[in-house]
Amino acid sequence: MTELPLTDRLRLDKWLWAARFYKTRALAADEVDKGRVRVNGQPAKPARELKAGDQVEIRQDQVWRCVEVRALSAIRGPAPLAQGLYAETADSLAARAKAAEARRLAGEPALAIAQGRPTKRDGRDLRGLRDWQRWSASIDDE
Repeated sequence: MTELPLTDRLRLDKWLWAARFYKTRALAADEVDKGRVRVNGQPAKPARELKAGDQVEIRQDQVWRCVEVRALSAIRGPAPLAQGLYAETADSLAARAKAAEARRLAGEPALAIAQGRPTKRDGRDLRGLRDWQRWSASIDDE
């Protein structure tokens, strides 16, 4: 495989896109703006310049991934080369494994519904249980 052209400084959103954390730069910038990406423990903006050795924390689903920037490339290459741009910390790997195990052991949400979706008749019965009267302007006029 060929190598990606490297640089010494690069925008955060561009690096996140090149390292294949997000499909587009726009998605990467949105996630940064929403506070789901931190650099060296600080909230960041999409235009923040990264350099090799920075710690980048990325929230994906409910888990924070912590990666160390190894190299900077402005070009989005194949996944094996993109993975060379960063190294995930051991704590981050352990947290992701723990979250995956918790998801695997969690029950299926659909199994909590005993009878499935209520029928039209069930819905009417549920609405009949409410103790309030519907107000109508036409009833008051009579």
